[in-house]
Amino acid sequence: MSDKILIVEDEVRIVRTLRLYLEQAGFAVTAVHTGSDAIPAFRQERPSLILLDLNLPEQDGLDVCRSLRRLGNVPIIMLTARTEEMDRLIGLELGADDYISKPFSPREVVARVRAVLRRTQGSLASENLLQAGALQLDLAAYRVWIDGQLLDLTQTEFELMATLLRHKGQVLSRGQLLEAVQGVAHEEFERAIDQHIKNVRRKLKTAVGDHPIIHTIYGVGYRLDEVVLPNA
Repeated sequence: MSDKILIVEDEVRIVRTLRLYLEQAGFAVTAVHTGSDAIPAFRQERPSLILLDLNLPEQDGLDVCRSLRRLGNVPIIMLTARTEEMDRLIGLELGADDYISKPFSPREVVARVRAVLRRTQGSLASENLLQAGALQLDLAAYRVWIDGQLLDLTQTEFELMATLLRHKGQVLSRGQLLEAVQGVAHEEFERAIDQHIKNVRRKLKTAVGDHPIIHTIYGVGYRLDEVVLPNA
């Protein structure tokens, strides 16, 4: 299967050129043109790498990079103007893997994409697998198992479980969970997290019975610990 590249760039001409060269190199390409479209596209497409322009409408590239790093370790190559040196440094501090200054050669972009993928994919294989004892989650395959049984989770439920597993043993507030799965945290929507947790618990109970997996910390939020089942 081809690696999938997500381009987040508002200049249509640049997107058209990058798409042409990347597809000729064997990559599958998806593109969006605003910062606010980047996170929904990432969640839907699950790309292998993101080419991220820093100067975007609606939400700038640094904010997008920050949000992406809260969701996982997908490789990010920033596309920057030569005058954006400070933003480039901030982007690297936020966790971007590389940067390319405009104007650039599309062949250079393809070469840098391949280099970053070679460098990161070996380590990403293990990072894609999150585990808490009998509970396992594969970020790349978008699957969750408990005691070897596959759980049928919605996208929001999957993101909740991934967030709890990344912060295993820590108490996360409703606001933190909401921001992790939706990119924003509005107080009036925080109670929706309770319903999602309830749905996940119901599915866990169907798989392994009444053994507690997600713990409620009253007045604070939720915590997931190492899962050791009675029959393990």
